[in-house]
Amino acid sequence: RTRTLEEVGNVFGVTRERIRQIEAKALRKLRQPSRANMLRDYLE
Repeated sequence: RTRTLEEVGNVFGVTRERIRQIEAKALRKLRQPSRANMLRDYLE
C-alpha cells in the first residue's frame, strides 16, 4: 500500500516536510555511483 508523506510522518512523529527531506536525501545517496555499484552487486 502506498502511503502519503503525512501518513508516514504520523507513524514516526515528524512533519510531512521532514519525511520529504529524508526521502530526498536517501534518493540522492542511492544515486551516487559508488552506492549504485554496491547495490548492483547485491542484485546480481
